[in-house]
Amino acid sequence: MSELIKVLTEKEIDRLISSVAQKISEEYKDKRLVLIGVLKGAFVFLGDLARKLTIPVEIDFIQFSSYGNRDSSSGDVQLRSDISSELNGKNLLVVEDIIDTGLTITKLIKHLESFNPESIRVCTFIDKHERREVDYKADYACYSVEGGFLVGYGLDYAEKYRNLPALYHLNL
Repeated sequence: MSELIKVLTEKEIDRLISSVAQKISEEYKDKRLVLIGVLKGAFVFLGDLARKLTIPVEIDFIQFSSYGNRDSSSGDVQLRSDISSELNGKNLLVVEDIIDTGLTITKLIKHLESFNPESIRVCTFIDKHERREVDYKADYACYSVEGGFLVGYGLDYAEKYRNLPALYHLNL
């Protein structure tokens, strides 16, 4: 039987996102910014982050997958759904739920570079270091952890637990 252990409360999550949103709003106050949400996990984080920004933004989504119904990355990162917006010359902020191995985010950035944006930066809700295979550091990270399998607040295990309002460690 799986056990959930709370890592972050709803209030803690709100505080962390408010802090990151303030930094992003300051740094992009005079620039055209497009938030690129990475589906499926980042939809909750992106919604909350976008509402806390004090600058105008465009929003689009992309879907890459490397987990499927597993608890670890397969290493095979696949594009499932692409961007629909014009990105040429715009500043992109990739909004990710979690950076784990680093494989997905590095492949995603390489893909986005083909759209000729002005810049690409990354904002992640969780920066997890335990299984990092690629040396990668997000530009903005709300919360950093060494390890564990996390669910809730958009993060899932086999498509379950995304709807939980707080962040939990899942003991399998």
